[in-house]
Amino acid sequence: MVSASLPVTRAVGHGTAKLMPDVDRERAWLLTVDGAPQSYVDLDEPAHLEFEYARRLGHVLDVAAEPGAPLDALHLGGGALTLPRYVAATRPGSRQHVVEVDRELLELVAEELPLPAGAGVTPHAADALAWLGAAPDDSADVLVADVFGGSRVPAHLTTVTYVREAARVLRPGGVYLANLPDAAPFAFLRSQLATLATRFAELVLIAEPGVLRGRRFGNAVLAAAHRPLDVAALSRATAADPFPARVEHGAALRRFIGGARPVRDEDAVPSPEPPAGAFGIG
Repeated sequence: MVSASLPVTRAVGHGTAKLMPDVDRERAWLLTVDGAPQSYVDLDEPAHLEFEYARRLGHVLDVAAEPGAPLDALHLGGGALTLPRYVAATRPGSRQHVVEVDRELLELVAEELPLPAGAGVTPHAADALAWLGAAPDDSADVLVADVFGGSRVPAHLTTVTYVREAARVLRPGGVYLANLPDAAPFAFLRSQLATLATRFAELVLIAEPGVLRGRRFGNAVLAAAHRPLDVAALSRATAADPFPARVEHGAALRRFIGGARPVRDEDAVPSPEPPAGAFGIG
């Protein structure tokens, strides 16, 4: 059914946001900020994850606990609340906090793409690291980091200080997830894995083979925990996606990290600038 909805454009705190209806799905919307795609949501099917990286984050969320069991989730980076909607739909009764620095963007999403009643999602307009630093110890089962300033991950969310706070807030069996962009030779991605390794014993990397082979710039999903993750289930799920991904862990991932060093505060830099058209929407 073709959507009769009209695009919505509004100046927000960090640029110009646009909500564009999907002509193929009646109540589905794409959110962009300054032309860069940020989120895709289907209000009728909140478990539908359109973006490949979001689907991979969803796969990790699926194996983070028993199917359907509620989670206490913390999301750093809000966008259109795609993953909070997914968790609310697939794990009813979950309690979720979403931290988004752009208050005006949160207001736009609340007005145009409201959450269903009883979703259990509480948004906060705040800086991710500042909010994390004030969060209680052992208060989250999952922490999802999907924070971008424009098209780059902010430098202060890449360091050992940040990872220490994330590990403190997670419960002993908790899982950390991040969406990070990079391209060969993967200096940023390898340094982020090395930084996570300062606090977490188990690491998993999920990415398209073409990205890992250095053929193009793209997103990688990182997962970290103090316990083994269900790599077999993740591998099956990512292999069945429309754009299959590879799951790297163990010795192969240690080889990928190589001699990369953890990121100290004074050495932190944002993720690399994507090449023109890397995340274009046409």
